[in-house]
Amino acid sequence: MEKKSNRSGRSGMDPIVALTLVLVVLKATGLISWSWLWVLSPIWLTFLFFAAIFSAILVGGRAVKGKW
Repeated sequence: MEKKSNRSGRSGMDPIVALTLVLVVLKATGLISWSWLWVLSPIWLTFLFFAAIFSAILVGGRAVKGKW
């Protein structure tokens, strides 16, 4: 039988998702007393990182073209 492949070509979980799940489980079981802001920080920090990179690319591209 032929094994079906992932569309993205990756297998397993992303490290950000795994870290978030671990922190949520630790918070839900009461083993850590962090606020939910920090428990969910892997998600929003990743989003902010990619937003900053995207913004830098946009601003840099406009500056190079002389449209600043």
